[in-house]
Amino acid sequence: MDRLLITGGTPLSGTVRVSGAKNAALPLIAASLLTDEPIELEGVPELADVTSMLRLVQRIGTSATYVGGAPGRVRLHTPTLLAREAPYDLVRKMRASVLVLGPLLARGGEARVSLPGGCAIGPRPIDLHLKGLERMGAAIDLVDGYVAARAPHGLVGAEIEFPQPSVGATENLMMAACLARGTTRIVGAAREPEIVDLALLLRSMGARIEGAGTSVIAIEGMARLGGAAHSILPDRIEAGTYAMAAAITGGRLRIENAPLELLGAAREKLVEAGVELVETENGFEVGRANGVLEGVDVMTRPYPGFATDLQAQFMALMTVARGAAMITETIFENRFMHVPELMRMGAKITVHGGSAMVRGVERLKGAPVMATDLRASVSLVLAALAAEGRTEINRIYHLDRGYEHLEKKLGAVGARIERVP
Repeated sequence: MDRLLITGGTPLSGTVRVSGAKNAALPLIAASLLTDEPIELEGVPELADVTSMLRLVQRIGTSATYVGGAPGRVRLHTPTLLAREAPYDLVRKMRASVLVLGPLLARGGEARVSLPGGCAIGPRPIDLHLKGLERMGAAIDLVDGYVAARAPHGLVGAEIEFPQPSVGATENLMMAACLARGTTRIVGAAREPEIVDLALLLRSMGARIEGAGTSVIAIEGMARLGGAAHSILPDRIEAGTYAMAAAITGGRLRIENAPLELLGAAREKLVEAGVELVETENGFEVGRANGVLEGVDVMTRPYPGFATDLQAQFMALMTVARGAAMITETIFENRFMHVPELMRMGAKITVHGGSAMVRGVERLKGAPVMATDLRASVSLVLAALAAEGRTEINRIYHLDRGYEHLEKKLGAVGARIERVP
């Protein structure tokens, strides 16, 4: 199993190009199952999660080929659904695999999908997915760890109200509704940019969707959808991560292919913490405003609030800030598993339930640490970049799920980082 060796203390300098968003690519790949015509995606990141999703749709009957030899351009074509099952051996690796449920049920009339796996950051049930599909006329049973869904006469549009926003459920039901009879309204829908990106692809395929990016989405079902070409939006979590890498090392980076507005609520918190963000033609420049970071309180919220996927990185940043910061996690349980590892590096953090009090220290120190989930992994990378001495990060397969060529990108801007077996 690979590990990363990082010798910290070098301010980063140069340019980093942000990849296509993983959290957009996965539902877009699933959406290709809705049509028997080709879908071409540009900006597909080379990530373990993307590879897993491609293997899953290939199992179902999709041909997935790189266009022009470029890894970032993928052509997906599913002329026939050869299978209607997403087996455990593929789904267990990645929670987003459940996104094939809606497309399979809508196009094929039945689906059998294993209950999903993914990061161990707390329970993330799929009950909103299932209740929504039941409202659309599907018969659903849970049998031996699988969701068995049937709609032999097709799905029917319905009014679906979420008690709280769910990105995955919003995406799954949007896709299913595109081939349902009548109109579906999702009330209390998630508002993330990745959902808007999915709607853009579905519209290009001929779907009629209004309200994506708001809390009410209306989808008028169609008899069929066609092929389309689509460019995936940049990864806002990757952009925020590299912005914090510049700030924590006291360096300055130019972030390309990432509009500053993509940072959302994180932009305001970074500025409050003493980080300068300057918009450029195709991205932004980032560095400390006056050389000092200040402790800032953060509470994660559904979009447009502060993203839970940036919480661990922001906590790493606060470990070397002046004063104290209260980090409160409201989205997922068990998302403070990076805290003990940061403390091994000299961070001063006290956890009380869903909140962590971070008291900044002058300097972190390198240590052997272990990654526990995707975003926790990269928080340890940020801490290691700022730490005195060498840090060894184990179990970095988590990083490969969500950050394309991380060590190459960081190495190109001055980080002393090495991947070793």
